[in-house]
Amino acid sequence: MRVFVTGATGFIGSAVVRELLGAGHEVVGLARSDTAAEAVTAAGAAVHRGSLADPDGLAAAAKDADGVAHLAFDHSFTDHAGASAADLRVVEAIGAALEGTGKPFVVSSPLMVAPGRVAAEDDPALATAGRAPAENAALALAQRGVRAVALRLAASVHGRGDHGFVPRLIEIAREKGVAAVVGDGDQRWPAVHRFDAARLYRLALESAPAGARLHAVAEEGIPLSAIADVIARHLDVPRTSLSPREAGDHFGWIAPFQTFDVRASHARTTALLDWHPEEKGLLDDLEEGHYFATGGDR
Repeated sequence: MRVFVTGATGFIGSAVVRELLGAGHEVVGLARSDTAAEAVTAAGAAVHRGSLADPDGLAAAAKDADGVAHLAFDHSFTDHAGASAADLRVVEAIGAALEGTGKPFVVSSPLMVAPGRVAAEDDPALATAGRAPAENAALALAQRGVRAVALRLAASVHGRGDHGFVPRLIEIAREKGVAAVVGDGDQRWPAVHRFDAARLYRLALESAPAGARLHAVAEEGIPLSAIADVIARHLDVPRTSLSPREAGDHFGWIAPFQTFDVRASHARTTALLDWHPEEKGLLDDLEEGHYFATGGDR
């Protein structure tokens, strides 16, 4: 299969490229810069120069492929609403290009489901979530002759090179001299290793049915207190508890995610695709120490 991968040089996307190539697929990776193009080529994939700002160009690349894995997203959080709107435009453009072909289109989505219980794959995305329209648009393509799939990623996708929520918590703990939680820290984040997530993308492209929601979740929910305990021990700083009011000043842009409390199951994903996470869990990954190294060692 010739697969067009957006986000091909990202933390998860680069693992997806490696997984696909290792399974004998051909990959065309999106690159918006010379540096990104060199990384795609070095990985053994072909290059499509473009960006999320050019949905028509991405649609043309999708039309030339046998399937698409869409992972690119602007995670800067400077304009999340604008980034979500751009994501929707890309999903719609690629979907239109694939309409009636039966080709697979795997669209990445965060777990945006109601808290308070273990989320299952058939739970709809929260209507108030910024990226819910893109997920819903992708799933609607199943009625238009596209083997479209929504692949929901755990809050923490971890492994060497991670630059998401957990590394930011470590940076804040270094800056503030404490590893903090909100309240008792009993809020939970689902987690998955990026290599396990990459394997799920491949399985989804190869055989997931149209309209499926998949959960890239290896661990149902890790308490933030447990994460903070590991951070405190490795940095030799105390762990402290903050009120919700104090959290904004302490955590900055990541503060809302400190009250994020969602558990999620992968039972139906496993039953559907025989996907079984094999890599180490988040806390074991943290205990290895590479998250606490500096520079290129991390």
